[in-house]
Amino acid sequence: MARVRLSVAERREELLRAAIEQIEARGVAAVRIADVASVLGVSNALVLYHFSTKEKLVAAAFAYAAEDDLAHLRKLLGRRTTALRRLRAAVRWYAPTGQAKGWRLWIEGWAAALREPALREVTQDLDREWKAAIADVIAEGVAAGEFHCPDPSAAALRLTALLDGLAVQLTSYPGSLSRARAQEWADEALARELGPARESSALTPARTRP
Repeated sequence: MARVRLSVAERREELLRAAIEQIEARGVAAVRIADVASVLGVSNALVLYHFSTKEKLVAAAFAYAAEDDLAHLRKLLGRRTTALRRLRAAVRWYAPTGQAKGWRLWIEGWAAALREPALREVTQDLDREWKAAIADVIAEGVAAGEFHCPDPSAAALRLTALLDGLAVQLTSYPGSLSRARAQEWADEALARELGPARESSALTPARTRP
């Protein structure tokens, strides 16, 4: 059966999704242009036509994955509800126990970014946008009197650093930490950072068993 002819944008998206799948399965270092081409039944030349090198393909794949996650984050933080509820939803989604990005993909990306400038730029941009979005909502909550936080930017950095670290533990060392305990620590960290001025009970995390 003949393949359906795709537009340039559709073809690029197809290639990027296949690249993400292969990076998750094989790792950044091991994945090849041929792997991406093979899974789609296309030639290496077609992949190289759209992305002239493996490095450019990998960086574009991570940028594509990042934009998906950022779009969902913006949706969560843009809801018409309190800053507190928006933050809780975002942290629970972003946490390694939630439904955010495949953490194996991002751990691969962080490691490869140490050697690949283009990928490092992508991961740094993602990191900045996450922290800025969280910091903005914390600042909104402070202005509305929902809670007290003297430095929203620092609070956002500490929260995301904790979540990233928990993701490494849960993904790289299975059994070292339970998902329930990781979620409890994430909730506790949010409560510490916000120092609520009101609705304090809403920030008090429920205790779970380790």
